[in-house]
Amino acid sequence: MEILILFETVEGQTRKIVDRVDQQIRGAGHGVRLFNTEDRLASLSFDGIDKVILAAPVHERRHPKNFEVLIGSSLSDFKSRQTLLISVSLKAAFPEGMAEARDYLKELEMRTNFEPDFRALTAGAVRTSSYGYFESQVIQFVVLDGRDVDLIDGVREFTDWDKLYAEVAAFIDATPSQIADT
Repeated sequence: MEILILFETVEGQTRKIVDRVDQQIRGAGHGVRLFNTEDRLASLSFDGIDKVILAAPVHERRHPKNFEVLIGSSLSDFKSRQTLLISVSLKAAFPEGMAEARDYLKELEMRTNFEPDFRALTAGAVRTSSYGYFESQVIQFVVLDGRDVDLIDGVREFTDWDKLYAEVAAFIDATPSQIADT
């Protein structure tokens, strides 16, 4: 099976997620092609692709615009393939934030007219060393809702790797008849 991973990253956690998912899929004996939606000059082909994974972070309540544009322009290519959308946000790190994380995904679906067959709400990371004062205040008091977070060298990763690996494995193993069950 050949799987295409379409992704965009902002601070690097989504790229780390994509790299680990790539390793997981290759370890299961499948082929992987990566496509970064930030590369506007790259040529995208769905030839020979059996399934598609889409992965992007949420910043300021939405996924990157290039990522959403590519989704909207590729709808016909997705129709004949199973799809998994991995939405990466800090809200997904906390049970009380999951409703908002689902809202981000629903807003993407409304803007692009795309409904993935499988969805994974995945927690991202905090990298305080790359934030200015305003960004750090938004992260601390809005996104983290005032929680004290232990940082190691300015980074705190919230990604639940075991959960993500299980979601990707379920997607890889799914047959077309299982789409209706997700």
